[in-house]
This record gives sequence, structure tokens and C-alpha cells, in this order.
Amino acid sequence: MKSIGLLSKSFLLAGLILMFFSLSQVMACEIEFEVEKSSKKEVYDVGDKLVIKVKVTFTHRVCTIGIKQTEFEGKGLKILTATDWKETSHGVWERKLKVKVEETKKGEHSLSATRTCDKMGGFGSITLKTVTPE
Repeated sequence: MKSIGLLSKSFLLAGLILMFFSLSQVMACEIEFEVEKSSKKEVYDVGDKLVIKVKVTFTHRVCTIGIKQTEFEGKGLKILTATDWKETSHGVWERKLKVKVEETKKGEHSLSATRTCDKMGGFGSITLKTVTPE
């Protein structure tokens, strides 16, 4: 009988741990980046212009901050223009960014997006392969 009680407690503990990790994933926004096919290359040169699609998925039901409060930071990538955010399905938002590859000392080229809220927010990034400066 004692082994059945111990087994039940083990399953309960495992269930609580699984629920905790499931809830922590539910609370964050998912942010994805994808280079549009028309401007996709293996390696980019300084001066190249390309279009990157950003997709934000609200994985929690109600977000306390608006989609327009998503912040972008480019390292070696300058945002030239951006479309308005468009809700493609419930809780899924997309926009396109036209960026230009700029010269950097370290040759690093990345773009990141951050959402900060009381439900853990979200973060996503993309890094491009570029010609290494000489």
C-alpha cells in the first residue's frame, strides 16, 4: 500500500512540473523572422537590400501591450521601411521590414524584436551570413 501512495505522489509531482513548464511557455509571445524568397541569398554584401517578414504570435489570451509596441533593434541592418502590422488570424500578427546591410567592424548582421509586458513578453532574432570585411 505504501508503494501505491509513493507512486501517486510521484505522478502528482511530475504532473505539477509538466504544468509549470507548459504555463511558462503559454505566457510568452513567439516572434519569428523569415527572409522573403525574392531577396533570399546564402551570403549578403554590404549595401544589399532585403525584405524580412516578422510574425508575432500571442500565445496567451490577452496581451497587455499593443502590437505596435514591439521594439526592433538592428546590428548592421538598417530598417528602411515597414508595412503596418496585419492580423492574419486570431492573435497572429505579421509585417514586412525592408532592411539594408550596413558595414560593421565585426561583420555581425542581425535583427531582433522584443516585446516587454507582465506576461514574460517575447524575443526573436535573425542573423544573416555576410561577406567578412577585410
